Amino acid sequence: MRELFQRATILKRMATVEVALLYALSKIGLVREEDILVVQKNIDKINISRVEELEKKLGHDVMALTVHLAELSGESGKFIHFGATSYDIVDTANILIFRDAINIIKKKLKNIIIILMEYAKKYQELVMIGRTHGQHALPITLGFKFANYVYEFTRSLERLNDTSKRLLKIKMAGAVGTMAGWKDKGLEIEKYVSEYLGLPPHEISTQIAPRDGYAELVSDLAILASQLDRFALEIRELMRPEILELAEGSAESRVGSSTMPHKENPVTAEKISGLAKVLRGFVISELENIPLWHERDLTNSSSERIILSHSFLIIDEMLESMEALLRNLRVYPENMRKNLELTKGLIMAESLMINLTLANVPRHIAHELVMKVSREAEREGKSLLEAALDNEEIVKILGKEKIIEALNPYNYLGEYKELISRALSYAKNVIEQT
Repeated sequence: MRELFQRATILKRMATVEVALLYALSKIGLVREEDILVVQKNIDKINISRVEELEKKLGHDVMALTVHLAELSGESGKFIHFGATSYDIVDTANILIFRDAINIIKKKLKNIIIILMEYAKKYQELVMIGRTHGQHALPITLGFKFANYVYEFTRSLERLNDTSKRLLKIKMAGAVGTMAGWKDKGLEIEKYVSEYLGLPPHEISTQIAPRDGYAELVSDLAILASQLDRFALEIRELMRPEILELAEGSAESRVGSSTMPHKENPVTAEKISGLAKVLRGFVISELENIPLWHERDLTNSSSERIILSHSFLIIDEMLESMEALLRNLRVYPENMRKNLELTKGLIMAESLMINLTLANVPRHIAHELVMKVSREAEREGKSLLEAALDNEEIVKILGKEKIIEALNPYNYLGEYKELISRALSYAKNVIEQT
């Protein structure tokens, strides 16, 4: 990923677009095929120092490259950049880089989804407490928790697939987008550039490719970053010593604190969360690049030199960190069992209420009765099972055996297996189509 956004790579991709234009010009009879080969060979001879020297003199980065390429190519370079505007080159070169960068992201994201799918299957039956508002809610399984992340990350993979259809298009339309510089051959030239680069063209554009595509891309990456942040936050919370159900991998030799030798911190998860903040911040800046003056202005250029490369580099680092975190994840089943029992069965109050309602007690009455019994259990330090069995009204309605069955958390997991299976099937289909 770093290599894709190096100065040398960017210049080579821009030069490749110039060669694609020469190929198109040869198809309409303006350039000889041997001239294309000369310019193409000179791409590897591009001297960054010379380009920078020319840019200082000319005050224009694309013109500096085209002049340098023409210098290297001699007579064969006289039609370089003919009829084009700078952003025909810049935007199309960006798309060539984006195509490769998105493929890197998708490959790493698929690896993460596959690991999570394996965990969802492996821990399908490992019961733990589900939490809402940071409080104990109802029992779930660890596999169910992982399957939710499988689903969310797969949606990001699907999102990148969809965005690519709108984003990965060449822009070859000249100044203000009318193709006037090529007279009546503009559409032909666009077609041949498209053919050479293996990408379709935008149906219409101004002097630049529409920036809603760039904003959509950065938004997609920021959404993915926020999903990674959500998982990282889960690890950070569940790694607390008083919870310790999941934890980052071995930290035997890693210093957790310069002064507290015992510390073992979720630093990888915290790094993921920290980088997500930066990437989310880029979304606003790229949205601001959609409204430009008339057929274009230059206010997008300076910010995009930061936003585009850094968005990809940040998400790439986050995905690398996420995979490392997953492969070294520690699971503590004994703590899950301990935490499941922490409230002495109060997490099963809904199940008791449901069973009372099914036994012909109006739901609102059942809710009031179970809430009363739950508060009583808390106040007296009893389990909900003990309090329910001590309540004559509940015993009369349900019987002791039904109460014991209703308050067993392992009996109250709903359609968890089918839901996990459905999430994994969805992920499998999207991965196969990607």
